[in-house]
Amino acid sequence: MPVYKRKKPLLNAEMRRRGIYLLPNLFTTAALFAGFYAIVQAMNARFEQAAVAIFIAMVLDGLDGRVARLTHTQSAFGAEYDSLSDMVSFGAAPALVMYEWALKSMDRIGWIAAFVYCAGAALRLARFNTNLAVVDKRYFQGLPSPAAAALVAGFIWVVDDFKIEAVGTMRWIACIITLFAGITMVSNIPFYSFKDINFRRSVPFWALLLVVFVVILISTHPPTVLFLMFVAYSLSGYVVWGWSWRKKRSIA
Repeated sequence: MPVYKRKKPLLNAEMRRRGIYLLPNLFTTAALFAGFYAIVQAMNARFEQAAVAIFIAMVLDGLDGRVARLTHTQSAFGAEYDSLSDMVSFGAAPALVMYEWALKSMDRIGWIAAFVYCAGAALRLARFNTNLAVVDKRYFQGLPSPAAAALVAGFIWVVDDFKIEAVGTMRWIACIITLFAGITMVSNIPFYSFKDINFRRSVPFWALLLVVFVVILISTHPPTVLFLMFVAYSLSGYVVWGWSWRKKRSIA
């Protein structure tokens, strides 16, 4: 008579590990929901809520990778899922929100500008996924899609907060910002990635004061401060590229 061995119950540590494994994907799902929510709110002409949702998606997108590294739960599935979520939250959502807010009345020019942004985000994400092993970790190649989305959403948020109608000159500014963000994402301009900053080691006291100052500054008027911060970041790559080009030319 055959003897069947009784399977041992899962250890508590293994069960906890399986539970933690879902944690980064839950953050990714939350970021995906925020991007989807932004699209829905734009369709309902609630553009401030749509812009805020994109910023929330950006925060959640930054957390999922860190949670995965801290819990040692990185996986190929998580990387692919994160990329697809980014395409919705930072590619389709900003393009559609901007189109509904300002570009819709510009007919062909409006939807072409929105598509340039959406295509730029898709190409940016595809290039990022294929160049992980060959690029300098300290710099992004092209404007990161979350920063591009924050630039577009920040402009919508600050203009809507000041109760300015998206007509006339404002439509053209919106169109230029959308095209600028889309084209810069697929450029070779280097943008600092902040990945070489180690948050686990001790930092000088002034660094803590700087963080507190930034938090206080953002709290004074979030739409304006956040938009200006991402404008500065989106231009920083061109400044670094221009400085490097000038140095190479002077040496030659």
